[in-house]
Amino acid sequence: MATFSTSPVIASDQSLSSASPTIDIRAIVRNHGSVAAVDHVSFQVRRGEFFSILGPSGAGKTSVLRIVAGFEDPDAGDVLIDGRSMLDVPPNRRPVNLVFQSYALFPHLTVFENVAFGLKMRRVPTALIDEQVRQTLTMVKLVGKEGRKPAQLSGGEQQRVALARALVNKPAVVLLDEPLAALDQQLRQAMQVELKSIQEQAGLTCVCVTHHQEEAMMMSDRIAVMHQGRMWQVGTPREVYENPRTLFVSRFLGVSNELPGRVGEAMEDAHLLQPADDRVPAFPVRMGSGASPGRSVTWSIRPERLRMSRERPVNSDSMLTGVIEKVLFAGSETKYLIRVGHETLWEARTTGAVQLPYAPGDPVFLHWALGDGRVFFE
Repeated sequence: MATFSTSPVIASDQSLSSASPTIDIRAIVRNHGSVAAVDHVSFQVRRGEFFSILGPSGAGKTSVLRIVAGFEDPDAGDVLIDGRSMLDVPPNRRPVNLVFQSYALFPHLTVFENVAFGLKMRRVPTALIDEQVRQTLTMVKLVGKEGRKPAQLSGGEQQRVALARALVNKPAVVLLDEPLAALDQQLRQAMQVELKSIQEQAGLTCVCVTHHQEEAMMMSDRIAVMHQGRMWQVGTPREVYENPRTLFVSRFLGVSNELPGRVGEAMEDAHLLQPADDRVPAFPVRMGSGASPGRSVTWSIRPERLRMSRERPVNSDSMLTGVIEKVLFAGSETKYLIRVGHETLWEARTTGAVQLPYAPGDPVFLHWALGDGRVFFE
């Protein structure tokens, strides 16, 4: 089992093929006064890839996007697109288009005129403008609405107009700044599928900035998790979710049940974890290299890895007892908040109908396979 840390690491991206990347970000730094908004960030984006930068507010992700777009200059480092440095290239001459969170549509122009605006500024012949705009509107499913003004469109339709305006110029890279933030939950989920479909159909290279975990997981080929100006991990959604390299990444991508403690005695293929909560008994955990008796650790397990039963399990690697405090029905699944020991509150989930539903106050056994958890060393 790999060794993990609770401290930040500068992520290095080793997963690219030998093909030249469309975007190559090399150790960029951006300071806002005494604050390092971007702290030696490096990553690469493949051609045709949907790459998301995910992180909380203030992580530095929007600063990275603005540097790629040319709206901000890095204090150090370099930005290459198709192998060419962009450091002295103004925003309007970069092969990128930015889709803003607010869409930034011209309210007095029709859908057709909004999408055609960039082509007209480039003095593209009228016949070619008409052809390219209609092709793009077909791609984003807005045929028949060419003559409408933005105010006559739904939020999802406005988002598609903004995307069409970016696509019609056929840029090397499309930059997306919280592209679905203005939509309600149901429409957001539908647009996640639609946006990913458009990206794949057009073969676009997209860099998306978002703080919404589900959005990044659903649409991205790879995710970079950013915090405090650094990239803490880069990988596929599954890699980052199932094998987080730091405790922050584990917490930020989904729910993480945690138990702080210390490394206990070594066993055949594990160590005992001695929980800090003295009401929780020690149990075996795979810790890998770095485990030395007495060392502080935090053990973490995802809710979907926990199994619940009323009876003591016969064949289970690890087990704890708990008492259900709350039952939260969420449609396709039910969430249970379970008191483990004195201070610890864990979440477990069941899907579908349960023959004998659990209720608050019910004692339960929680059990899991030995390799289901993750250990983060202090």
